Amino acid sequence: MKETSGELSQNQVPYEGREGSKLSAFWSRLKRIGSLTWKNPALLTSLAVTGVLLGTRQLALLEPLELYAYDRLMQLRPSLPPDPRLLVVEVTEQDIESLEQWPMTDAVMTQLLQKLQQHQPTVVGLDMYRDIPIPPGNAELTQLFNNSDNLIPICRLGNETKRGTPPPKAVPQERVGFADLAIDEGGVVRRALLFHNAEIPEGCSTRLSFSFQLARYYLEQKGIEPQTITQDEQEYLKWGDVVFKPLKPKSGGYQKADAGGYQLLLNYRSADKLADSVTLTDVLEDRLDPSLVKDRIVLIGISDPAENDLFYTPYSSEGEVLQKMPGVVVHGQIVSQLLSTVLNGRKLFWFIPEWGEVVWIGFWSLTGAILISITHNIRQLLLAETVAIGLLGSISLIVFLEAGWIPVMIPVVGLVMSSTGVLAYSAYQNQQERAHFARLLQEQENNLIALQGLLQDRTSFAPTTQEAEDDDQTLIAEQQEVTLSEETAIAPSQQDGDGETAIWTPDAAVSQPAPTVKPSDNPNLLAGRYKINRVLGSGGFGLTYLAEDSHRPGKPKCVVKHLKPARRDERFLAIARRLFHTEAEILEKLGRHSHIPQLLAYFEESREFYLVEEYIKGDSLSDELPVDKRMPEEQVVKLIKGLLEIMVFIHEHNVIHRDIKPSNIIRRQTDGQLVLIDFGAVKQIQPQQKLDQEHDTQEHNTVAVGTRGYAPSEQYAGHPTLSSDIYAVGVIGIQALTGIPPHQLVLDSETGEISWRHLANVSDEFGEILEKMVRYYFMDRYQSVTKVLEDLSTLSPQS
Repeated sequence: MKETSGELSQNQVPYEGREGSKLSAFWSRLKRIGSLTWKNPALLTSLAVTGVLLGTRQLALLEPLELYAYDRLMQLRPSLPPDPRLLVVEVTEQDIESLEQWPMTDAVMTQLLQKLQQHQPTVVGLDMYRDIPIPPGNAELTQLFNNSDNLIPICRLGNETKRGTPPPKAVPQERVGFADLAIDEGGVVRRALLFHNAEIPEGCSTRLSFSFQLARYYLEQKGIEPQTITQDEQEYLKWGDVVFKPLKPKSGGYQKADAGGYQLLLNYRSADKLADSVTLTDVLEDRLDPSLVKDRIVLIGISDPAENDLFYTPYSSEGEVLQKMPGVVVHGQIVSQLLSTVLNGRKLFWFIPEWGEVVWIGFWSLTGAILISITHNIRQLLLAETVAIGLLGSISLIVFLEAGWIPVMIPVVGLVMSSTGVLAYSAYQNQQERAHFARLLQEQENNLIALQGLLQDRTSFAPTTQEAEDDDQTLIAEQQEVTLSEETAIAPSQQDGDGETAIWTPDAAVSQPAPTVKPSDNPNLLAGRYKINRVLGSGGFGLTYLAEDSHRPGKPKCVVKHLKPARRDERFLAIARRLFHTEAEILEKLGRHSHIPQLLAYFEESREFYLVEEYIKGDSLSDELPVDKRMPEEQVVKLIKGLLEIMVFIHEHNVIHRDIKPSNIIRRQTDGQLVLIDFGAVKQIQPQQKLDQEHDTQEHNTVAVGTRGYAPSEQYAGHPTLSSDIYAVGVIGIQALTGIPPHQLVLDSETGEISWRHLANVSDEFGEILEKMVRYYFMDRYQSVTKVLEDLSTLSPQS
């Protein structure tokens, strides 16, 4: 017997196992999507806003806004020329005043209709109630109604509380149309009611509207009759080659429209000139061109405002005064729409499906959230939102010109709400981050004070062996910082996996004891990963290496700062470790700025600390500022602005650089932009040093107070402020203009101010700005970087 393997092939996997695997994979994918959504403020906010808007939309709370947008779009659309198939006979205020009796008698009405009939109209529609005889002339009018097959009068539908108005008794029901209009909240007519399906009301028993009857009669003379067809298990009206699909309660901007009966969205032809028109007096006095009547649809109605047969339309709000349209003209608009659709192929209004509206609203909500993510201030956001809303309106108008009605105001609300929501979230996040930064900075200061106390208290330090004591004495000794000129650190390097700093997490760095990285078997690899190529610099704080990351494809270059604690006893190391981790967390957050080196990793190995930063290839600003070389003012202004723009981000986090100088500023080779390096107080795990004595033109520094010439007096005293960094940038500007290192400039013996104006060719405006940046007393200087930038922006092009 052959032995069988204990493993199953893919085809042998039980069905339940395969299904479970698929479900597990699907669930894992769903969790990843959920995690991505939760971590993305723009996506999360846009989804939340879209959900809120859809819920609000269901309640029709935003329907008035959409109807207002519809009206505006209708007003922006160009008008069509007058319809040559229609003639409107208006009974004006002047006509009524000229009559002996009002309402007009049956005799006058008979005379009016006879004069029109003699010019051979296709059909005549009478938009005036004639349910009650008004002598004299009732017999003649009754006979005319009975014998005129092309004469269509009106009636009015009734309801549970109000009886309808019947048509003239002599007219058969199939030749009557109801005059009722579909009116939206606010009294605006936007819909055309063709026929109704309600119970036959008392007094007005027709199911067909006045406009539908006129259009039907006209088209029947051309051999086109309405039909009922079935599509998708629903019955629709088909007229000629056109299928008229009725309006639904949620079509377009509607959410709870009363879509009873068979309704269309009224596609107005124009605001003021539907067709040729004449007055009652023109007809009675034979001032009528017969060609205006022959083969046309003639509508007779009242336009006198006193008769209250006027209606609001989408055009009513176009001017400063609300204008109304006579009911007879509104009926004419419906008739014209039906004829134009059947005979001329004019498009009926169309609407995107409900799922499409959800996508449309969600897209603009996401757009609003993205806008706040890519803009940098409120002004830019407002400009971007204005452009986005303009684009949304333009798209909606183009679609409207093609007879499409898509939501307009709800997407606008979504766009604004999303951007506002992300802005509020970002403001909250920034507030929390600043509070966290404040805690980190306070912890940093507390650790520094503790370290300095330990360094001053020599009795608390008792080396365990003579070898350790000798080693520590060597570390404590003052060392002059040496900057190697071969190459200056820094070029882009990719991050690990999720983009966070490797080795430590911020929370673990502060709250948990620091695990150490075991030394690698390869002595040239730090943390078993970073291969040292050469030393870039050394000083009292330790060494700076150019290294490569052996764990990443291509082994990209990076910079490793090796920080050596001044003492090795556990008490000192514990505080130094906390300081190191706090500082690393600060550097990680500052590294988000594109002009600040990014912290890639930080770790401890053999009781010494290491920071791994991105490698930026470029030249130090010191190379651009040699002694006796004066830089043009325009170039200096650009230099100062570039530095200050980086400092805006730093100072927003209440971080003081403390050591801004040319050697800590790199001109990035890839794009020529300035990069500010050498952040933080991590160097202060060394004992506090005093200013070195001057050696030629080399820059000398103390770890605690900064660099001679670039650090102001309060920083020497151990009390730096944000204006201390402003002072350093101002000194760099003066150095660039004069070509003289700052420690060689003369100070005024009385004021302590730098005396330099006579050594530079500088405009008064720019000179005054620099002088204010380097005032001796910090309260006399600029107190914020943004204020300096504002003053620099006012300089004339020559400055």
